[in-house]
Amino acid sequence: MRYRIMTLAIFFLIFLVVDVYFYQAVLSASKDWTPLWRNALRIGFWIPTAFAVLSVTWFVFGNPYAISASTRNFIITGVVAAYLSKVLGIVLLLGEDLYRGVRWMGSYFGLGPKESLPGAVIPRSQFLSQIAVSTAALPLGAFAYGIISGAHDYRIRRVSVSLKNLPKSFDGIRIGQISDIHSGSFWNKVAVKGGVELLLGEKPDMIFFTGDLVNNHADEVRDYLPIFEKVKAPLGVFSITGNHDYGDYHRWDSREQKERNFRDLVQAHKVMGYDILMNENRIITQGGEKMAILGNENWGVRFSKYGKLEQAYRGTEEAAVKLLLSHDPTHWDAEVRPKYPDIDMMFAGHTHGFQFGVEIGDFKWSPVQYVYKQWADLHREGDQYLYVNRGFGYIGYPGRVGIPPEITLFELKRA
Repeated sequence: MRYRIMTLAIFFLIFLVVDVYFYQAVLSASKDWTPLWRNALRIGFWIPTAFAVLSVTWFVFGNPYAISASTRNFIITGVVAAYLSKVLGIVLLLGEDLYRGVRWMGSYFGLGPKESLPGAVIPRSQFLSQIAVSTAALPLGAFAYGIISGAHDYRIRRVSVSLKNLPKSFDGIRIGQISDIHSGSFWNKVAVKGGVELLLGEKPDMIFFTGDLVNNHADEVRDYLPIFEKVKAPLGVFSITGNHDYGDYHRWDSREQKERNFRDLVQAHKVMGYDILMNENRIITQGGEKMAILGNENWGVRFSKYGKLEQAYRGTEEAAVKLLLSHDPTHWDAEVRPKYPDIDMMFAGHTHGFQFGVEIGDFKWSPVQYVYKQWADLHREGDQYLYVNRGFGYIGYPGRVGIPPEITLFELKRA
């Protein structure tokens, strides 16, 4: 209880400092407005504060898991967006206040011209206050746009890959990939259905799903089973688990409860008709020639290491081409390339492209690139390839800004 009270007190102190400081800019910026609009802004300023205080109090003393993951995401996003906006505005105000402080000190000690500073020792520029208030509105607009427009703005990315060992009978095979569904975060079932229909409209020969079906709980996918079970392909739908599928980020009442949750998660894949590969492989034969599909449980440098690639690899030695499904792209440099040079291509996800970034032509930037060397798109080292999918869903922030959800369509060709 003491820890919870201290946590709440820290949050309230942060809110108080940010709000009181930024409110001075609100007062200054609205000084010359009509009474109606001036009062609307000044009263409206405190509404997000009240929402944040109530939300944090409930998260600290209540049970946030009593509501859906998507509702939690919206609440957290609302609090973060409100205060991120204010902090951005404060950065501008601090710069002006520091500048005026230096000028005042210079004047006080006779190092510069004397200034008349009526009212406050360091008065705030009304113009800068207006700029700060306007600037603070930009993140709120971006967050809202990313939720309304970006969350389900599914894009098909077409990728052609030439593999030197690809058998003639597999030349031109088309593979669809989706990743990071995170069904517990969805809030628009109609849009999700549209994304699945977009994938099926491409009529791929086989489909890969590279992990993170849920956020934590297997039952998150229950309402979306009728949608995702429609994902079919002539040569099969192959799937694996991601780091979120194990329930590692939730406090369970018992180990048995957590294990049962994971069993239910695996069963959900089977109910949907997906061939889930738990450190195992499947051999696809056409025209007497073989292609191996390997599926690794989650294995990442920073996250859980459930995967056993040596086990998934066993029995694929004679296959002409080996395609690996492994959720975390760090697996490629850490284990795949050094130990298995005959794995031709690895399909991953996990990064989401941070759900935020800029992609214009060949220019690509996202904060996630400072954490992951390979965070999106196709990568090549020698004769081996890695593709990192930006994700179909989202987690935390229920939207995307500049990094739309991705459906990837590959065409494999003989080199």
